[in-house]
Amino acid sequence: MSGKPIQLEKVCRSFGAVEVLREISLNIRRGEFVAVVGPSGCGKTTLLNLLSGYDHPSSGVISREGRVRMVYQQDGLFPWLTVEENIALGLRQIGDEKERERQVAEMINLIRLKGFENHYTHQLSGGMRQRVELARALAGDTDILLLDEPFSALDYLTRLRMRQELARLLRERPRTVALVTHDIEEAAQLADRVIVLTERPAQIRFELSIAATRPRDLTHPEVVGATHRILTELGFEQDAEGIVASVAQT
Repeated sequence: MSGKPIQLEKVCRSFGAVEVLREISLNIRRGEFVAVVGPSGCGKTTLLNLLSGYDHPSSGVISREGRVRMVYQQDGLFPWLTVEENIALGLRQIGDEKERERQVAEMINLIRLKGFENHYTHQLSGGMRQRVELARALAGDTDILLLDEPFSALDYLTRLRMRQELARLLRERPRTVALVTHDIEEAAQLADRVIVLTERPAQIRFELSIAATRPRDLTHPEVVGATHRILTELGFEQDAEGIVASVAQT
């Protein structure tokens, strides 16, 4: 296997007369965490669907190496299954029942939900459900993890905790990750590299690498600097009092 499990070369995607993505070329290295941000409606989720194989480009080439799992904004847990039964779905390729049970127990410990194994989704908080969703996606031999705004439905403090949880889980079980998010702060705090898209038809406006080790505090200079740079590129600036205002586009 190569060191670049995701490769895109001049990828375009149109829906009828609507051009959404235009000549996107991108390589994601093995174990790298890449976040994609951009204006609302620019095609971020379309790009993620192409990466997953759920959708196909109108032109250009996409190559993937490894097993892909995806986590969505609204959790995809089955409400009629318990926590351990939902996680076990991510391990259904394991034929040995005892080994599957052992790995489910390991994942439950990893997401710190020991004692909640037999709870159903309606008995869990939003953050707990997302931890179960992540556990199911990380279970087994998953190579690539695709995240479509997985924390956007959560309140701010829960989102902060979930970012820490995700960084911790990936430290325990490294994966190649592509995250689509509208949250610039989230991208700067989590990603090794941030891809900023233009308005539709989306092209890559610029890329920003962040060298600081994860997990990162929101006040880390690289996180603060990256957030400011991305907001500026997207047409926003901060005044002397720290108020973000839109910049008129010329």
